[in-house]
Amino acid sequence: MKPWIYVIGVGEDGLPGLGNISQNRIKSADVLIGGARHLQKIPENFTEKNATRIVWGQSFHTTLVSIKKFHGQKIVVLASGDPMFFGVGKALLKHFDKSEVIIRPHMGAFSLAASCMGWSLPDVVTLTVHGRALENVHRYLYPHARLLILSRDGETPAELARLLTDTGYGDSIISVLEHLGGDLENCIEAQANEWSATKTADLNTIAVRCVAGSDAIPLSLVPGLDDDRFIHDGQITKREIRAVTLAQLAPKPNEVLWDIGSGSGSIAIEWMRAHPSLKAYAVERHKNRIDNINANAAQFGVPGLKTLNASAPDCFKDMSEAPNAIFIGGGLTADGILDQAWERLRSGGRLVANAVTLQGEARLLAFAEKINVRFNRLSVSRSAAVGGFQAMTPMRAVLQMIAGKPLNGS
Repeated sequence: MKPWIYVIGVGEDGLPGLGNISQNRIKSADVLIGGARHLQKIPENFTEKNATRIVWGQSFHTTLVSIKKFHGQKIVVLASGDPMFFGVGKALLKHFDKSEVIIRPHMGAFSLAASCMGWSLPDVVTLTVHGRALENVHRYLYPHARLLILSRDGETPAELARLLTDTGYGDSIISVLEHLGGDLENCIEAQANEWSATKTADLNTIAVRCVAGSDAIPLSLVPGLDDDRFIHDGQITKREIRAVTLAQLAPKPNEVLWDIGSGSGSIAIEWMRAHPSLKAYAVERHKNRIDNINANAAQFGVPGLKTLNASAPDCFKDMSEAPNAIFIGGGLTADGILDQAWERLRSGGRLVANAVTLQGEARLLAFAEKINVRFNRLSVSRSAAVGGFQAMTPMRAVLQMIAGKPLNGS
């Protein structure tokens, strides 16, 4: 199919910063689509055909779909910097075939910011909080880390400064880079705990040099975070068991987990922390635990965790994304839960269930008569004070069942 949608990245320098090919595409356009800021950079008399101008509306999805009615005309979509780096390019390619779309990037905000800071781009973490929760930043806070963040608006830097201060990173240096690449380019810089600018320019990129204070508690990159870091009412998969369970669930990029009887959400949270593309659903029938799960997800930097206040397996029919992995940590005695979980699991998926009661173990053993499974008996002891001495205190043993679904789905 012949391309008819041209996506052109535009910088703060506007038309003068574009090459001849991109300028000519804009000049011959029948329809120009973009944010108000992008369209303002194109003079009204620049296009040869007095192109129709469409500003992204309140519903970004609706505007994307409406492009289809212009098929056969020359459509130019104006975007910020590199459209394929947290930009409109990815969204467009969900609606149109690659053969219909040509994308021409401009110098992106991350490249401009890295150059401004004198940082090597491969050595920094790049993320966006534009249209996403600020709490995503939590997962990237480590001593000496360098972050480049696409801001939501002019209030984001002050909000970020409070987040850093509240988590023990108040000595971190924040550099707010306004209007990068344009005539209004400017830098505002201060320590997070001394930040005083309540509002900056809405168009800004934030650079952070992380400095951990004495009260900062950096989080490990591997599973098995301290139980005490989670908000819970005692219903939590203990860290040693959790580390083994995550290893058996074996997360891989772009996969989906169902965490059934989620309790504190610890399994789903550590699953999502393994890679930014991972998704998880935490199913929990107790409302107060749902509140705990949401609070834990925010503090551990995975606010995208989806929670369902429901009972399994009844809720399975309402879950839109089929899972690559299912963990059952609670509710094992519910009728049909193992059979229905197995049925919902994708080809090549993993089902892991932990039982601590005799009734739960009985359900696992009965299910093992139907399919090929493996069992682990997990027993952990922790040291505890006994008078003036230390002794090993055993925790409740766990029977863990692991089942892998063949790739052919049988």
